[in-house]
Amino acid sequence: MEPARTHAPAVPTRTSVPRAVGARRVERLCHATGLLLVLSGLAHLVVFAVDGGPWDGPVSWRKPVTFGVSFGVTLIAVTWVTSYLRVSRGPRALFLAVFAADCVVEVGGITLQAWRGVPSHLDMETPFDTAVSMTLAVGGGVLVVLLTVFAVASFRHRPSGPAGMDLAVRSGFAILLVALGSGAAMIARGVVLTRTGHQEAAYHSTAPLKPLHGVSLHAVLILPALAWLLSRTSWSERLRRRILYAAIGSYVTAVVGAAVWAAV
Repeated sequence: MEPARTHAPAVPTRTSVPRAVGARRVERLCHATGLLLVLSGLAHLVVFAVDGGPWDGPVSWRKPVTFGVSFGVTLIAVTWVTSYLRVSRGPRALFLAVFAADCVVEVGGITLQAWRGVPSHLDMETPFDTAVSMTLAVGGGVLVVLLTVFAVASFRHRPSGPAGMDLAVRSGFAILLVALGSGAAMIARGVVLTRTGHQEAAYHSTAPLKPLHGVSLHAVLILPALAWLLSRTSWSERLRRRILYAAIGSYVTAVVGAAVWAAV
């Protein structure tokens, strides 16, 4: 008589579940950090309303307001949009964590200098101001590298998501590269003027590129958000794609217009 076959109890194998949980934790951390940065920016809008002072210029409450809101929104947007990229969970979680920390450093440095009443960027007047300016410049370089990595990933493999999301994500990242390039150009031009003794000119040298930088920065949120909203409608895929193409065309036109304005 053949002995009864016994089945060893299933031994749980190592899977990607803990890593997935870790990735979700990083996402929640990034969303919470982004929200806090936005709230910080809005809080400084109240400070500006109470304290007054100029809105433009190297020393103003505008900088903690705009940078806080912009960095917060961008952090939330990138965290969401990269969920459609075909990137391993581990590297994506690491890149997002570094990105979040870098956003905090950037906004923190800008806010600190605003409260001190000194310029945050391109200020080499004292060793401390130089350290802050260089930290912000290095942090900007880290942002460029991380966002470029995500942009390249979006073109290497087709992003997932509802119909049109792949086009929206790729277009958003492509336009974001324009923002990164214009931001790097502003920093490089300002540093050169500062190093050659033209400090006041350095502060004003970034003005022409600011509209281009600001417009192109948020395409990575607006276009994927539009694709997501369109996916919630009952319209045909053909109509949704036409609307998306029109939105991308309009956005590119705005970016080109800002670039022309900066050039002339």
